[in-house]
Amino acid sequence: MSKELIPQEIIERNIFMLRGKKVMLDQDLARLYGVQTKVLNRAVKRNVKRFPEDFMFVMTRREYSEFLRCQIGTLEQGRYSKYCPFAFTENGVAMLSGLLNSQRAVAVNIQIMRTFTKIREFFRTHSDLKKKIEALENKYDAQFKSVFDAIRMLMEPPAVPDPCQKKTIGFKPGK
Repeated sequence: MSKELIPQEIIERNIFMLRGKKVMLDQDLARLYGVQTKVLNRAVKRNVKRFPEDFMFVMTRREYSEFLRCQIGTLEQGRYSKYCPFAFTENGVAMLSGLLNSQRAVAVNIQIMRTFTKIREFFRTHSDLKKKIEALENKYDAQFKSVFDAIRMLMEPPAVPDPCQKKTIGFKPGK
């Protein structure tokens, strides 16, 4: 049995792509660490020199409202912060470990770093496999082209529909 404080799946669900980077939001990190968001943010603001823009950035109002609509759905009046959250990259999460010294924060931070590493290894392995298939394709002639095309299609990640895009329902004339 694993001695994980928080299941890895929960941590993975709190990692988002924003501005082309994998990030975690301050409110999610605070919840995982067992502290209030304002306590975490206060610690960050007291040590702002430790967090350059490639470690942490503040989401814009537009990013935040789009993110909430896509992730949560309907916004309820007054339920969400009027302040835009901090988004922490992997390096920013690592830097947080030096600020929050509780046993829980240290244990959770170790789990988060392992999750980021696992995600990075997955993508690296996936790209290595793609390179190997391309090498095999170059080595063999066109008779195996259809096999390699089928393998490549299976390797492609499934297209993720945009949760913010509305789908039309009902009869569509002319189709």
